Order: sequence, then C-alpha cells, then structure tokens
Amino acid sequence: MLELYHHGSSVCAAKVRFALAEKGVEVDEYHYVDILVGEQFTPEYLAINPRAVVPSLVHDGRVVNESTLICEYVDEMFEGPALMPSDPYERYLMRSWTKVVDELLHPACADVTYVSCHRHIVRRLGPEKLEEFVESTPEQSVKGAWRKRKRELVMLGFDAPDIDSKFRLYDRQLQAMEAALEDAVWLAGDSFTLADIALAPYVNRLDMLGMGGLWTGRLSNVENWFERIRSRPAFRPSLLDWCPEHLTRDLREYGSQSWPQVRAILGVA
Repeated sequence: MLELYHHGSSVCAAKVRFALAEKGVEVDEYHYVDILVGEQFTPEYLAINPRAVVPSLVHDGRVVNESTLICEYVDEMFEGPALMPSDPYERYLMRSWTKVVDELLHPACADVTYVSCHRHIVRRLGPEKLEEFVESTPEQSVKGAWRKRKRELVMLGFDAPDIDSKFRLYDRQLQAMEAALEDAVWLAGDSFTLADIALAPYVNRLDMLGMGGLWTGRLSNVENWFERIRSRPAFRPSLLDWCPEHLTRDLREYGSQSWPQVRAILGVA
C-alpha cells in the first residue's frame, strides 16, 4: 500500500510526484493536504509529519519524510528506470544538486513564493484566521524560525528584511545551472536523474509565477533544459495538473504583479 500526502503548489510534493511518475510507480491513495488553509497543522497529519510540511510517503504503514530522501527511497525500492547514476562521480554531481536544493534553494523558494503570491492568498482568511494560521506554524518547519519569517512576509511583503537576497540566490542557482549545462544534456551528465527532478519544480515555480524572463533569452542552456523537462510525459501530470485552477491563476496573477519588483532587484531588462 502506497500513500502520498501532498499539495498542488508544493515544490517538494511536485518533486516526489515527478520521481514516482518517472519511475512508473502507481500510488494507491493520494491525500490532499491544503497547506494554504492550515490542514498540515491537524493532529492527524502532525503525527505523520511533525514539521507540518508536505509531502509524506507512507509505504505499507511505514512513514518516509523529506522529499529528497523520499525520491532516493522510491528509486531504490521500486523497479523501473534508474534515477540515480551508477557512476560514483555522476552520483556525487547528482547529490551536489539535491543538497543545494535542500540547503539553499528551497528556503529561498519559500520566501519567493510567499512574497510574490501566497501572502495575498492567506490574507483572505481574515485577521483572526490568519493569526491562527501563522501561530500554528512550527518554528522548525520549512526552515528555522519559519513562523516569524512567514509573519514578516505576509505583513511586509517586499519590505520584509533580506528579501532581495533570496531572489539573488535564486538567480545565482539558475546561473550555476547554465554553467553545468554548457557541456551536458542533464545536470549530472548525459542521463536524466534525480538532480533534474529536484530542480524542475523550482524552475517551474518561477514559470508559474510569470517570471520565465529570468532565463528566457538570457540563459539559453536553462531555457533548453526546461523545454526538455516540459516535454517529458510525466511533467504535466506531476507538476501542473495537481495544482487547482484557482491556485494556478493566483500564482500567475500575483506573480506577474510582482515581476517588475523582481526585475528591478536583479537588474533584468
């Protein structure tokens, strides 16, 4: 029995759905956890994932958390195309990218997403529900001190401390991808791996926010890589179709409104 607890706009959940689909693994039961109204804070879900984040994989009653570890577990546990290289150096390259995602890009993506879009969505809850939503957030969740940071992002928007650096970090990672793809088809070499699966949702997040100008006509290797990613049969059902229409619309509309500020921060023409 394979169960997945996930959300439509979660980059980590998208990563795991992408890995499962590329591996050809069928999920027996999906549990949709609406993280924008606080369903991740229920006692039932906290018993599965004490950090109150998605995704969580439950395989024959055993809980597997942390998206990077879930992806490696899926590759090792199930038959199907190998998603980790057999060559030790290429496996090192793959893990270098997944480490960057976990330690740098994901925390930055949380800030980027909230300041560009999600702060507008959660403010619709009204003052009382919004306060309850923020206070329910564990301090160690998406990242350390996430409750305090979430409050800053929701209340201050682009005036939140240090927000410019998050966009600059994101841009540096895109430029690192550009360099890595100069002589390779995929991020860890000539084979599609968990490195590509790990980065795809983070580039797609910018695309859904209407911020594709960060690479289109600017970083040609990233642009071509993303086209290859989007052409894979598993891409749309894993990264796009699970995102509800209203949320896809919010990401695009609020993200597009934020794009001039992002462009100014990064000096993008």
